[in-house]
Amino acid sequence: MTQVSSHYADLDDVTLHYLKAGEGFPVVLLHGIPQTSYEWRFIIPELTKKYSVIAPDLRGLGDSSRPGSGYDKKTVANDVWQLLQKLNIKEFFLVGHDWGGPTAFSLAAQHREAVRKLAILDVAIPGDGHDFSQNGRRWHHALFRTPDFPEALFHDREHLILNWLFENYGHRPTCISEEDKREYLRTYAKPGAMRAMYSFYRALPQDNEDNKAMLEANGKLRMPVLALGGSKSFGRGMDTIDSVKRVAEDVRGGLIPDCGHWVTEEQPEFISQQLMEFFGE
Repeated sequence: MTQVSSHYADLDDVTLHYLKAGEGFPVVLLHGIPQTSYEWRFIIPELTKKYSVIAPDLRGLGDSSRPGSGYDKKTVANDVWQLLQKLNIKEFFLVGHDWGGPTAFSLAAQHREAVRKLAILDVAIPGDGHDFSQNGRRWHHALFRTPDFPEALFHDREHLILNWLFENYGHRPTCISEEDKREYLRTYAKPGAMRAMYSFYRALPQDNEDNKAMLEANGKLRMPVLALGGSKSFGRGMDTIDSVKRVAEDVRGGLIPDCGHWVTEEQPEFISQQLMEFFGE
């Protein structure tokens, strides 16, 4: 049985909670929204058969602290970089799902020599020249970016939006169990957590500009990249690999079968297999 330990790291202006497991070459896992490092619970046991795993809660989310600013992905990525420096990790494989994907892209773009391989799961990359919100299909992006309104709308009713997303953005409405929903709600109901969540979306214009500037200065990413999108419901489909091909040179991947957006929990065996094969090449 995989032993997963829980830790905290005090960084410049944030304290990151992170999970650590296994031995071997490091794999860093960056979660999405409205999830936490808990989303990797089915993936970690497979990865630790060969690798060590670091899975932080991103700034403002999970059991990490909740600064009032710094939710652009360049800053969030720097949190992860600081954590890895504290752990004396110089090179690593990197995986990002949902907002963890743009964070992973920013980290890889800023530290190209350190990220040996990159995997992007069911998300597009801001600043790639296309609409991150799929021309309004991902309607909650606009809602969450609206100043003040979502804070008022979901105050003391965080469960309404979290449960709606979990029940509608997956291929099946029951893909996230009631017990698992409670674990996510435990952290998102904490003071400041929903504000932090909205801040990830509100930083999108800055993310667009930052990514464009990094791509213009240094060109596309050159490390191998795996890009996978959910094939059903609100999965990104081929949008993920199409987006990643606009920002990286060496890209492979495609569709995740019978899967919506919650890819690590809907299709953990497929994701684990794809990652193990990709990292083992």
